[in-house]
Amino acid sequence: MAYTLKRRVSYKASAASLSHNLPAIFTKSGLLISHLRYLYSNRGKSPSWMERNTFAVELLLKFIERQVSNFSSATELLRAFVEALQFGTIQDGQDSSGLFWSTRRNEDVNVLLHHITDYCDYLDTVYGTDLPKLNPLRKATHAEERLQWCAYYRRHSRSFLNHLANPSRQQFSVVRMIRGPERHLVDIEAVYRFPENRIEDLLLHGFVFPSGEPDYASQLIVMLMHFGGLRLSECFHIYVHDVHLDQKSGSALISVFHPSDGQSPDERFCKRNEYLATKYRLNPRNEYSRSHRLYAGWKGPLLTNRNLSFDVMFYPASKAVEFTLVLQKYLATKPSSESPFLFVNSKGNPESKKNFYQKHNRAVRRIGLEPSKSLGTTPHAHRHSYGYRLSQGGFSQLEIQKAMHHKSPESCLVYLKPSDDEVRRQMRDTH
Repeated sequence: MAYTLKRRVSYKASAASLSHNLPAIFTKSGLLISHLRYLYSNRGKSPSWMERNTFAVELLLKFIERQVSNFSSATELLRAFVEALQFGTIQDGQDSSGLFWSTRRNEDVNVLLHHITDYCDYLDTVYGTDLPKLNPLRKATHAEERLQWCAYYRRHSRSFLNHLANPSRQQFSVVRMIRGPERHLVDIEAVYRFPENRIEDLLLHGFVFPSGEPDYASQLIVMLMHFGGLRLSECFHIYVHDVHLDQKSGSALISVFHPSDGQSPDERFCKRNEYLATKYRLNPRNEYSRSHRLYAGWKGPLLTNRNLSFDVMFYPASKAVEFTLVLQKYLATKPSSESPFLFVNSKGNPESKKNFYQKHNRAVRRIGLEPSKSLGTTPHAHRHSYGYRLSQGGFSQLEIQKAMHHKSPESCLVYLKPSDDEVRRQMRDTH
């Protein structure tokens, strides 16, 4: 019986290389070794990218198992696969394929198709041209070529190193035979922000232990997000060594380093991945699988220091002093830990995202609110509040980009544009 299974395996490219924990696909014929080698060649990418790529290949294999005899060419099979993703496989309550797939969003279909195409290009490169091409190139029409040039210039106009790019006309003269559905252009109305008038309640009355003692660690994490603009995952990459004190003002000075390539706090080691592995037998937290309790993502923020870090900018600036006061209380009661991370749980182990989410939900309910993205009461809403507060404070687009560590100045536009309600209010006021 045909089957497709995903399991995690330890993979070494050679006897001298390091082992890597990667997702692997097994079929009735055994391990799909070509895909495992493909993931290894992309080992610098995030765990979520690897999981999504593996999922895409799994779906294609399942489709092939059910459909391969119905198509005369690999390209036609891929076309049918894309249609099955987009429209589903169920019609009138029946599904002759036995897949029972529901419809998917156009954006999701395009991401899955991109993963499949990239893997197939890898197979062409490694194994030559004897294999049937799933998604070959064809000559682009004049309109398609023009659109590709427009897209290229739009992307590179926002790149810091755009002067180094040297595109050739040939690369835009071809397109893929199988293309995904058209993406919809959506103007998202607004981001959801944590209610500014309830943040002090959350900090003072929300984060308390059952004993009644304050949960200083959670208070600090919220302050880093709400008044420092950090993403939640970035908080979990901070070491105790990364926090310093401005002796004149009493303000906390906090640097967030690249989890693996950032400068080590111990000069005996070059980078943080070496420091973690040698001293603590830990990996950088973004290199664990998403299901691991130590996993914390890394969105690739704009690094502004040569040691591959960026500095937290508190707004209002007075919050940096308040952060110091809470930090002193936290460090005085912090459980002893065998890791360098600033935030640990009651057992001294590095704090996890899952555990903090639960704490945040309880804290929100404790002050009479409900945890909900649409209400702005989830952890990421604090970063949105930070960006909106900067825009209301008169900061320019480039200044907000710098404070929020975005690589593109366009990423912070969502904090500058008015919401639908604000536009309607202005229409009423000017009538």
